[in-house]
Amino acid sequence: MTEAPPPIGNPRLKTPAAAAVAGIIFSVLLGTSMLLIFISIPDDPTSDSSWLIDHRGRVNFALALIPFAAIAFLWFVGVVRDLMGPREDQFFATIFLGSGILLLGGLFVWMTIVAAVLANTSSDPEFANSSSYLLGASMIEVMGGTILVRMAGVFMFSSAVMWHRTRVVPAWLFIATYATSLVMLFGGAWLRPLRLVFPVWVLVTSIMILWERRRRAKTTDN
Repeated sequence: MTEAPPPIGNPRLKTPAAAAVAGIIFSVLLGTSMLLIFISIPDDPTSDSSWLIDHRGRVNFALALIPFAAIAFLWFVGVVRDLMGPREDQFFATIFLGSGILLLGGLFVWMTIVAAVLANTSSDPEFANSSSYLLGASMIEVMGGTILVRMAGVFMFSSAVMWHRTRVVPAWLFIATYATSLVMLFGGAWLRPLRLVFPVWVLVTSIMILWERRRRAKTTDN
């Protein structure tokens, strides 16, 4: 008797258990980086260039953490999508993925600008007094204090919409995410300090996902 042919198509791969902690790793790395940047680079770097010398090592360490945070963020995005499973809405999933990619792209551009300013200072001690520094410092302020925060707000808002539609998370989480994302989108002068909110939100979300995975595992076993 011949064996039946295997079914066409591959079975759905299971998300590795270790992926559930990716958001926690991301929040720790990015939170540490953003905190170091926040206390090292002044609110208006165009008028104060002392950070280039006084906090150079601290800023370089903060920049070194960002690529590893970006890798963990990609895993976090995958975990969020896995949580929704077949209930994922394709329209808002596109916005969710797109805003995440734009957020990472903006983060790398911002990191590159900061690194370039530091590198030019090393090769030219008078760089801080040049128009090139003013341009670089202005881009640091705009990218870090406005664009990144608002892209994080879009990412959070799209997450809240998907969670609201699929009900895969507790109501308090998507309501809090809605409110926080709107503040980040329209925060105005408070945008710079709000950079620290996003890592905290990812941390809370990751802990919730870990709890949800354990709850599902217990339900399956029973």
